[in-house]
Amino acid sequence: MAVFNHPEFDQHEQVVFCSDEATGLKAIIAVHSTALGPAVGGCRLWNYANDEEAIRDVLRLSKGMTYKNAMAGLPIGGGKSVIIGDAKTIKSEALFRAFGRHLHRLGGSYYSAEDVNITTGDIMQVNQETPFVAGLEGKSGNPGPFTALGTYQGIRAAAKHRFGVDSLRGLKVAVQGLGSVGFYLCEHLHSEGAELFVTDINAQAIERAVNQFGATAVALDDIYAQDVDIYAPCALGATLNDDTIPQLKAKVVAGCANNQLQQSRHGEQLRERGILYAPDYVINAGGIINVYMEMRPEGYNADDATAKVNRIYDTLLQIFQRAETEQQSTHLVADLMAQEIIATGR
Repeated sequence: MAVFNHPEFDQHEQVVFCSDEATGLKAIIAVHSTALGPAVGGCRLWNYANDEEAIRDVLRLSKGMTYKNAMAGLPIGGGKSVIIGDAKTIKSEALFRAFGRHLHRLGGSYYSAEDVNITTGDIMQVNQETPFVAGLEGKSGNPGPFTALGTYQGIRAAAKHRFGVDSLRGLKVAVQGLGSVGFYLCEHLHSEGAELFVTDINAQAIERAVNQFGATAVALDDIYAQDVDIYAPCALGATLNDDTIPQLKAKVVAGCANNQLQQSRHGEQLRERGILYAPDYVINAGGIINVYMEMRPEGYNADDATAKVNRIYDTLLQIFQRAETEQQSTHLVADLMAQEIIATGR
């Protein structure tokens, strides 16, 4: 199992493998960079097919957090953790406390928070063993609504740049994934008058969106080919690939999923097809912005968090304009801007 020679290894500062026989814990913590401050990023619980898949995910996600935090203007670095297992069967207080003990041994180089299949309650259990957590109940809490708000603002920015409009009213948006963030996003889009086309692996989530927002239900594999203005990937990553990009009729791709591009070259494919791509780690930064607010010396303030999340609109407009001026893909321009911020901070 290669790490240093892994295609996703990017001079990560630490990659830590954690196990606990008593609870069945198997976890990986990846600290990509602490150049701007302690690494901060969520913990994901997923039933990976094998260890290699878990390593790939944590390496990609941790690097994405470094760039995400830099582009969000936060004085923190990037890291991520994954727990391997079935969320329906493996969860227990003992497991999360075991993870907390491993996390504590890093001495504050990495702060964990919630991510896929991890709740604020789970993080509270981790917090019993270590103070190096964020996103706690009673403080910043659930980051989902803020991730959705930032994604909504990013979609507005993309629509402004691509279509020259200040409102989403009448635009058709295909939303892939109706988890907590995706559903919150649909609320924002519906309230502004967008027409929604939705899909999810959960039939009840689709029915709820149809009933509440008048959305059109779409089969899982048919979401890409919908005749819409905007495709919003809000499920797991790598949905932009050789199979799906040729199907897209949308002129904008803007959603809250992480690692939407299966490979970097797929960002260039989108540009060649005239599709504007909102880099995922920029548009979905609302959650980490909210989480960071509880780490500030002055403490958490929801109004401050909301104001900073709303600035994702301006950040994306800057990326779109620079990409157009330099005739570059938006994801490469975002990477370059993040690297410039990190180099200055270092």
